[in-house]
Amino acid sequence: MPRSPEQAYAELTQRLKTTALLESCSSVLGWDEQTYMPPGGAGHRANQLSLLAGMCHERATAPETGDLIAEVEGTHLAADKDSPVAANIREARRDFDRATKLPRRLVEELSHTCTLSQQAWITARKQSNFKQFQPWLEKIVGLKREEAQCIGYGSGVPYDALLDAFEPGMTAADVTRLFTPLRDELVKLIAAIRDSGRQPNREIITRLFPTAAQREFSIAAARQIGFNFDEGRLDTAPHPFCSGFGPGDTRLTTRYDEHHFPGAFFGTLHEAGHGMYEQGLDHEAYGLPTGAACSLGIHESQSRMWENFVGRGRPFWKFFYPKLQQAFPEALGKSSVEDFYGAINDVQPSFIRVEADEATYNLHILLRFDLERPLIAGDLKPADVPGVWNETFTKYFGIVPPDDARGCLQDIHWSGGMIGYFPTYALGNMYAAQFFDCASHELGDLPGAFSRGEFGALKQWLNEKIHRHGRRFRAQKLVEVVTGQALSPQPLVKHLHQKFDELYHL
Repeated sequence: MPRSPEQAYAELTQRLKTTALLESCSSVLGWDEQTYMPPGGAGHRANQLSLLAGMCHERATAPETGDLIAEVEGTHLAADKDSPVAANIREARRDFDRATKLPRRLVEELSHTCTLSQQAWITARKQSNFKQFQPWLEKIVGLKREEAQCIGYGSGVPYDALLDAFEPGMTAADVTRLFTPLRDELVKLIAAIRDSGRQPNREIITRLFPTAAQREFSIAAARQIGFNFDEGRLDTAPHPFCSGFGPGDTRLTTRYDEHHFPGAFFGTLHEAGHGMYEQGLDHEAYGLPTGAACSLGIHESQSRMWENFVGRGRPFWKFFYPKLQQAFPEALGKSSVEDFYGAINDVQPSFIRVEADEATYNLHILLRFDLERPLIAGDLKPADVPGVWNETFTKYFGIVPPDDARGCLQDIHWSGGMIGYFPTYALGNMYAAQFFDCASHELGDLPGAFSRGEFGALKQWLNEKIHRHGRRFRAQKLVEVVTGQALSPQPLVKHLHQKFDELYHL
């Protein structure tokens, strides 16, 4: 007796959930690799992760999974295209089709290579020696080109196949269309700030801030804005990141510099924003598309919103600054909140992306986007990356990176095979601006709430409008559903002008 569509769908969801459990085991091992694993464990960890990657790929590409998807497609279950069930079917098809185009050998080789490559990157960055990392970058670029060829790209641009993994439906042409007007506006704004002659005193944030107190204060702030530490934790890693292992377990990491307070603090707020997205997903749908994040750009919108639109705002520090002075009386006891606000929002070119101010940050992303496309197209050799990086950086920022560690070796992404990821950061800033603008109109006096330490209304709004949908809508449609408008760089440009026109008297 043939099974009903409901029975086939139930079997499909069970298969997807089981695969997700297996994938979460890889996530735990990946987190441990960056936090507690001794350097000597890299080879064994590469074997572990490679095996798991192959097993996950085998499950994801099983003919039975494809048969179940085919059974429910075209049935009444998929009739309402925006329903959660229809979305699960649609996205399961997308994931299955992408996965079946990749041979297991390539998946395992990528996993194994990236695990070893990340350890090589850590060493190369410490020694500021690109040549140590170059052979690994050459291997990864070669493997990612092969991945792009396997997946295919109707646009004729190999990079599109990789970008689509992080921002489904988005192409390099789409990104360029959004980035070009943003670049033009940023260049004008940064020039106006430079010509203003005003310079906040950054010395305030470079005083001594002991690591233990930084950690304690960062945890308190993350808890205040809504990150649930009963279902999460904060650790230290070479590069800040967030890992959501599944319901009830979300890990944040940051890194500390006792003479640069913003690094760890805003890094923690940023990762807490990611973490609250993970904690806000529909846990009943864990393992299904509707229980997973919409896209990396939407994920980034959540982290950038809490870090910048909330955390770098005056209302936030009206509440937190007295507490910060109590935590660091010697460093800040005699400094005003206005001096501190100016210091954390000072605009000046910097070498490190994760420490960049709001005005210059997106130029860091444009730089990486400018390098990734020719890398994958074969027009830029990995050996030439440092020179082209420094040349492009100088064109954008007017300063020359003094070494590889503060140049092309600063990010972990390429060592982990995450080519095509960087554009999602700038897209995330655009999404964040548009979402925050909408939330401000719908919720009323957010500045007043923040100044009282009340962040629950915004968190609840994000839970309802964004988190609970998972992958029900593609990112571009989600923006329209939430805000009523297509994604545009203009809300971000407006936000930056409102902040910096006032701060620099433009």
